[in-house]
Amino acid sequence: MSFTAEVKDELARVAGPEPGCEVAALSALVHVAGTLSVRSGRYAIRLVTETGATARTVIRLAHEAFGLQTRLTPRRSVLHKTRNYLIVLPEQPDLPQALRSMGIVNERGGLVAGIEPAVVSSPARVSAFLRGAFLAGGFVADPRGDLHLEIAVNGEALAEGVMACARAFGVHARLNRRRGSFAVYLKSFDDIHALLCAMGAERSAELCRRVRQMKSVKNDVNRTVNAELANQRRASHAGADQLELVRDALSLIGRDALPSSLLAFCDARVANPDLSLRDLGATMDPPASKSALYHRLLRLEKLVADERARACADTTSP
Repeated sequence: MSFTAEVKDELARVAGPEPGCEVAALSALVHVAGTLSVRSGRYAIRLVTETGATARTVIRLAHEAFGLQTRLTPRRSVLHKTRNYLIVLPEQPDLPQALRSMGIVNERGGLVAGIEPAVVSSPARVSAFLRGAFLAGGFVADPRGDLHLEIAVNGEALAEGVMACARAFGVHARLNRRRGSFAVYLKSFDDIHALLCAMGAERSAELCRRVRQMKSVKNDVNRTVNAELANQRRASHAGADQLELVRDALSLIGRDALPSSLLAFCDARVANPDLSLRDLGATMDPPASKSALYHRLLRLEKLVADERARACADTTSP
């Protein structure tokens, strides 16, 4: 089961704390996934979904909120080999009033493009509307990958309404226009987590939190390991350069001419070519600090440079 299906299965089991929540959730389902047909002033609704949890929710809410009759037809796409469900709310006496209560049509029978304020008149109803919208047109990526969430709707007014509902819970969504349809989408973990909680998918929100925490720990470990490897590479390269300097010093100046402190550094570096200056100092007797060894290294570089300059001057003098 995909993560989207898991979230929808969880949302399908959430019950709102007040009767108007059922109306708000069904309103969102019809707005997002429904098609309204009108014939001689009589209405019928068709909804298509690929998710069994969504189909069950539509039927349950239609029965519980308005006592409406429904017909369910499981279907299978020959082209894509996938199952989908057709739910029909046929012509019936109570349907026109139900559509007005859901904010699908107005009192004059015209189609409502956005969300009727009365449908989302409380925080619980706003939560229910978001829940229904996600059940009808939502997608959320697996949190183990690149997490993002979107709700696909038809109509800009409806999309703006869904975004306003999300803002009521401090969630900042964006709008993406796609060939006549619209997608309300989130990419921020904090916004996705907040929206899942607002809709009632607390188990899924907790899963996202745990996955993010694991990712953070893994990233911290990787950064630490990479930094340590980089330090080791730098120390190795520095040790190789210092070893070359030591060889030049012993060749150009000679052991007997070197000060004892510099000779001790040379011997320690030859014996430990890969150690950092700090670790190299710990091997010496008496131990030397990193700063002390660094100053010895600078003195050795100057002695070698001076010796090379004298050698060059001797070869060019008449």
